[in-house]
Amino acid sequence: MTNNTQVQYSSTKVTAIAGNSSDESRALAFTIAEAAEDRKGGNIVLLQVSEVSYLADYFVIITGFSNAQVRAITQAIAHKVEIEWQRMPVRIEGQGEGTWVLMDYGDAIVHILMPHEREFYNLEAFWGHAERIHFSAALRG
Repeated sequence: MTNNTQVQYSSTKVTAIAGNSSDESRALAFTIAEAAEDRKGGNIVLLQVSEVSYLADYFVIITGFSNAQVRAITQAIAHKVEIEWQRMPVRIEGQGEGTWVLMDYGDAIVHILMPHEREFYNLEAFWGHAERIHFSAALRG
């Protein structure tokens, strides 16, 4: 959401604050991808969905190969984003099952899926009209 506006409420007034730029959203998505890579997340894909959806600027899709790894990737992302961006996810869903965890950072939404869930839900195809960024290739360029 490149031109989004966050609203801060106080007891006496409402003030608008400029939202994240697309460059900041992209950098956040790369921080998320790096944390996932540190925990051996597989097939990391970034989808720039800002042109096709109001939900977020980026989706980061990651494969975890066990329930424990999915949870470890989730924790690594939360830790790295908190340290580097001073941000916590707005919401985390699916940690109990550990087969598909969704982390919502507002301008970046993270999907960490087991291989069966990733193949079944095929988010890359569903959001196929979004720009697809392969994480490893993106680091080289």
